[in-house]
Formats: sequence, structure tokens, C-alpha cells
Amino acid sequence: MKQLVVTFFLAAVVSTGLYAQTSDAKADSVFLKYYTATGGKALWDSVQTYTLKQAYRAGTANDFDLDIKASLPSQAMVKVRTILKRDFIYGIKATDGWLKIPIGSRDKVTQYQTSNLSDKEREIMRRELTDILIPFDDYTTKGYIATVVGTEQINGATATQVELEGKGVKYNLYFDAKTGLLLREKLTLATGEIQTRDHAKYEKSKYGLSYPSETTYVSSIDKKPMKVTTLTDFNVKFAEDPFVK
Repeated sequence: MKQLVVTFFLAAVVSTGLYAQTSDAKADSVFLKYYTATGGKALWDSVQTYTLKQAYRAGTANDFDLDIKASLPSQAMVKVRTILKRDFIYGIKATDGWLKIPIGSRDKVTQYQTSNLSDKEREIMRRELTDILIPFDDYTTKGYIATVVGTEQINGATATQVELEGKGVKYNLYFDAKTGLLLREKLTLATGEIQTRDHAKYEKSKYGLSYPSETTYVSSIDKKPMKVTTLTDFNVKFAEDPFVK
């Protein structure tokens, strides 16, 4: 009897393991198609630094620009959010994290008040460091679980949906079944906020990698669609260290 129980237990473990590998393999094939469509996995793996310049526009006072510089080897990123001509600077480098808030009048040289980011805010920025480009890159190392959910229609195209879930975060990713490109990203945060990004156009960077250049962004908080234009460059050599607190 004991031998029989052990046999059934081992069979169940093997069966579960095979299922998990098959499930991961299905997701991995979807991810590989995206890599191939945007320049190839080898080229993506060679990325060390990148910059993003984004403009968020809805024709309201909430319009803003976002300027991001990042270094993967240094585990560093700086985000400059410009709203009403005022720069708010968020930064991380290794375990450090900071926020610089502009103070004083606009007609004088800008001074900044610097404070430390909370542990949670640092954790979010460390996730964004890699996820902002490709959330599923090296996803098992990041502790994410990938599952192919099925297919559905996204803006007239048949899309394969992959759910990517980790600690306090979940992505629902919709890939064009024909081209392999990412059509929609739905990010659910621990706070319950859902951020949806529909990608309408891709551009090829000077480095050879393609990225979403025209996007519609909607947050479940304000529910106001914003048009986002993005300019991305890879393996940029920074003239000065931008990751200074």
C-alpha cells in the first residue's frame, strides 16, 4: 500500500511537471515570435542601456512628458516627469532610490528638494527597469508565471492572450496571432488600478529593435484615454552619469 501511494505521488508530480513545462512552452513560443518580429532575441539580449522619450496627450492640464534613462548592468533608472513645465525626477541605483521635487518660482533657477523613495516605490521602479521594455523578458527569474489563456479579437485582429502574474502585479498581454507583435498590454497593480495600453504602430530604432511608437493609454482611475508617442534608443552612451542622487 505504501509503495502504491508513493507510486501515485510520483506519477502526480511528473504529470504536474510535464503540464507546467507544456504551459510554459506555449507561452515561450508566443514570446519568441514577438522577439523575432521586433529584431531577434539575441539583439534584445545585447541591450545594456536605453532611453525613452514619451508624450502623454489628452488635451487637458494633466498632459505630461516622460524622459527615461536606464542602465541594466548598474540596475539604475531615472524618470523625469514634466508637467506644466516643471520636472519631477525619480531615480534608483542599486538599492538606493530618490525623488527630486522642484521648489521656488519658475522665473528663477530651479532648486530641488530631495527625499528618499519608500521601499515599495523602489520595488516598483526596479520592476519597471526591465518590464517597461518587455515585461516577459527573463520572466521566470523575476518570479512571474506565464499562462496562455486563449484567443480573442483586439481592434479587428486575432490575438493570443498570455497572462503573466507575479507578486503584486499581473499582465494580460495580447499578441497579434499573425505578426507576433504586442497589440495590448493590460497591467493590474496591487492597488487595483488597471493600466491598458493599445499599441497602434511600431518603429524600428537605430539599433535595429522595433518598439511601440504610438499607443493609447487608459487608467482605470481617471478613465481618460491619452495618446502616447514614444521614441526609444538602445545602448546609448551617456555623456555624464545621469543616475546621481
